Amino acid sequence: MKTIKDFNFRNKYVLVRCDFDVPVSRTGDIVDDFRIKQSIPTIKYLIKERARVILISHLGRPKKRELRYSLKPVAQKLEKLLKQKVKFLNDCIGAKVKKETEKMKPGEIILLENLRFYEEETKRDLKFAEKLSQLADIYINEAFAVCHRNHASLVDLPKFLPSGAGFLLEKEICVLGNLMKKAKKPLIVIIGGKKVETKAKLIDKISFRANSLLINGLIQKELKEKRISLKYPQKIIKPVDEIKGKDIGPKTIKLFRDKIKGAKTIFWNGPLGMIEKQEFSKGSKEIAKAIIKSPALSVIGGGETLKFLNEIGLLEKFNHASVGGGAMLAFLSGEKLPGIKALK
Repeated sequence: MKTIKDFNFRNKYVLVRCDFDVPVSRTGDIVDDFRIKQSIPTIKYLIKERARVILISHLGRPKKRELRYSLKPVAQKLEKLLKQKVKFLNDCIGAKVKKETEKMKPGEIILLENLRFYEEETKRDLKFAEKLSQLADIYINEAFAVCHRNHASLVDLPKFLPSGAGFLLEKEICVLGNLMKKAKKPLIVIIGGKKVETKAKLIDKISFRANSLLINGLIQKELKEKRISLKYPQKIIKPVDEIKGKDIGPKTIKLFRDKIKGAKTIFWNGPLGMIEKQEFSKGSKEIAKAIIKSPALSVIGGGETLKFLNEIGLLEKFNHASVGGGAMLAFLSGEKLPGIKALK
């Protein structure tokens, strides 16, 4: 698989598939810009290399063209982060888009409108991908979080253009790949949140490598109620006390802390309590602090977990925060992600 460093971008039109699927308020303000910030190194590199940068992404799951799903606020946020003009076009294909992109000078940036305003994107329409490809000379995938999706901009665009991975995608593959193959032991895994059926495959896969796997009360409850049997039950460490069934208790916090102290690698996915309520967020907060104090390599993932850690100002203290939710779980479970496969 080629990466961004394998190309000469000078004077080239470069189509960058980003993941700008960020929460936007009713007033059009971006609530959390973490995912946008993760694409900045790749965009800056392309500007430095004198490329003409055309950014594409989706936002939400629109069933039609709706203003609340427009990427225009993202263009405004990008301008602030990059400190340069980002031209926004209210479409992603067509004669107008083609005409505007042809006017671009090296180092300039254009952001196209939401790809999912066209159903051809999610239905993997080859002609749609071909129309997008006609805007550029090179395709760079920087959207790890949606690489598990069989969508036109991810799977079919590489058929028409020389393609490679951006810095973020390359880093995700490297860090998560090493977690499953080369992680220094003891490897401690923490799985919280809910929907255990979506995480059971990951739990089994990563338990083979892990020394211990710590779970929250809700995962424990779901395992029991749904009668899900795990391959390595002896490695599972369950809560020994809880706060009203909505957070881990003080004894469990101490138990988990003791395990974290001796770790050399830690992977955490999913909150340990009902973090949207302050009275049930202590467990997640205390475990986050314990991980940060540990000298272990720390890898975290999952939208809720990242949002929570960002809000309490601890996110940047972790070694790697994966932007992928479903994509990360699929990758760590051993699945071949279509978006990554297409680059090979």
